[in-house]
Amino acid sequence: MKAVLCKRYGPPSELVVEDVPSPKPGEGQVLVAVHAAGVNFPDTLIIQGKYQFKPELPFSPGGEVAGIVRAVGPGVTGIAPGDRVIAATTWGGYAEEVVAEAKRIIPMPDGMDFDTAATFVLTYGTSHHALKDRAALQPGETLLVLGAAGGVGLAAVELGKAMGARVIAAASSDDKLATCREHGADETINYSTDDLRERIKALTADRGVDVVYDPVGGDLSEPALRSMAWNGRFLVVGFAAGSIPSIPLNLALLKGCAIVGVFWGAFTRNEPRRNEANLQELLAWFKAGKVRPHISARYPLERAADALRDVMERKVKGKVVLTTGR
Repeated sequence: MKAVLCKRYGPPSELVVEDVPSPKPGEGQVLVAVHAAGVNFPDTLIIQGKYQFKPELPFSPGGEVAGIVRAVGPGVTGIAPGDRVIAATTWGGYAEEVVAEAKRIIPMPDGMDFDTAATFVLTYGTSHHALKDRAALQPGETLLVLGAAGGVGLAAVELGKAMGARVIAAASSDDKLATCREHGADETINYSTDDLRERIKALTADRGVDVVYDPVGGDLSEPALRSMAWNGRFLVVGFAAGSIPSIPLNLALLKGCAIVGVFWGAFTRNEPRRNEANLQELLAWFKAGKVRPHISARYPLERAADALRDVMERKVKGKVVLTTGR
């Protein structure tokens, strides 16, 4: 089978595509023939050795795939060859076949295609956990989403609307903000040309926002925190800008707000039953048309480096996906 391999840590240009032996499922594992693989920001970190997990070299990146079960290992029940599934893998997904733990297999709902399925769980799972479990977002509250045109950001825009919030989407260009409006944003801020704080003041009549969803970090975090309403919740989701901001903690005191960490991967491991309930809610919202992943580009497996480069350079609106041609 073909697989994209990281043989040494570095930029996407270091990746190679080679023929490797097909993996075999072990105890409690499932072999999936991959039809599509989602491309996510953590994939750009793991190939550089900057992620919290460092697989043994060589390895394939890719944390979520959609495909058809080819074989199951000993002890696996309720999953059979031929099943259409979504699989969370952490790494290994940029390949024609991948082995996943049976407990991390999700049946694909009717009406969902492979490309959509491969871009759904990580971004929507992260944003749903953030807004529901960590922020307890309420109908009528105001949600500010930074990096709103990216994968998790656009999911947060849609989910905020589905949960009844007023959503302000902030992104770096007008074309990205147009995509945000198409997915439900009530108001937009171009932080390349607008003063973030002044624009938030204007949009909220100086009240501020109840929840900030921040997957960007860098220079945007502090002005967003300064724009919180009383009893607000600031969600620390990630650092796509590349730098981790140093926040004056007196701001949390003065605003009476909470700074809340969001680590969906740890949540799935520590609270699997709550995660399962969340995923079922998300799939129900998909069936009802409340959320619809935006795929801005599709690449063949051989162009994984191009897809990752687009993510690193923040050119992507929504998600990009790798396809195997199956």
